[in-house]
Amino acid sequence: MLYQQIARNKRMTVVVMVAFSALVALVGAAVGYLFAGSAWGGVIIALVIALIYVSVMVGQSTDVVMRMNNAHEIHSADEAPELWHVVEDMAMVAQVPMPRVFIIDDPSPNAFATGNNPEHAAVAATTGLLQVMNREELEGVMGHEMSHVRNYDIRLQTIALALASAIGALTGFVSHIWWFGGSNRDDDRDGAGVIAILGSILMIILAPLAASIAQMALSRNREYLADAGSVELTRNPHGLISALTKLKNATPMKDPDPNSSALYISDPEKNGKHHWFSHLFDTHPPLDDRIQRLENM
Repeated sequence: MLYQQIARNKRMTVVVMVAFSALVALVGAAVGYLFAGSAWGGVIIALVIALIYVSVMVGQSTDVVMRMNNAHEIHSADEAPELWHVVEDMAMVAQVPMPRVFIIDDPSPNAFATGNNPEHAAVAATTGLLQVMNREELEGVMGHEMSHVRNYDIRLQTIALALASAIGALTGFVSHIWWFGGSNRDDDRDGAGVIAILGSILMIILAPLAASIAQMALSRNREYLADAGSVELTRNPHGLISALTKLKNATPMKDPDPNSSALYISDPEKNGKHHWFSHLFDTHPPLDDRIQRLENM
């Protein structure tokens, strides 16, 4: 059951990333058709822009992310013995280098991992997490984060953010050009031309919404995969189940960075609190669903 779930989640990730890339290309085609009369030219420009965004964002420093979340680094086991040794153990089991370790001064229990690759990874835990979790639960949480590191989830999320930003840049370009001059496709008066223009406009309008949905779907899917990975590393689903149960009753963080919300093990702006309506735009799957999946393993 565990390995079947891991394989299923990996396939879903591939589907989402392919769809995301196709969305970038379609937006480029729409922009190119409307303003240059060349859909293929627009696709090429869109992919170049996306590549630039990906290159810049992947190169961002871990230190920047940690500063955004007011985290301070610890450099030895003397400063936080249990956290340090648990991270060390989970990294060893996951067969990845020991990541840098940070602590965030916040009473709400939470944690996240970041970095471009396992060789330049870092994990952060709140003071609240260290206060409420026992050793078994802390191992479950850090096993989850080490799974993110081992699976290159942080880089994947960075690429998704870059693609979403590229789509935002393209649609922003359209809004500015339209404001100052509009499209040059007035020559297309036949039925097919009108339909193509309307379809392109609709694509440009809906693309940012579709990008957000794809980004959230990717984040939710990788959380399920990291939960399964934690069980694989610890050989103990009960530790993570108990930790997620505690997160259900936790209060939101005091001043979370909204751009980092998808990195945390639980949404820091909501934590365990979810509304009855659709979770379509949530960065995390409902904790009850995650717990149920773990219980079924």
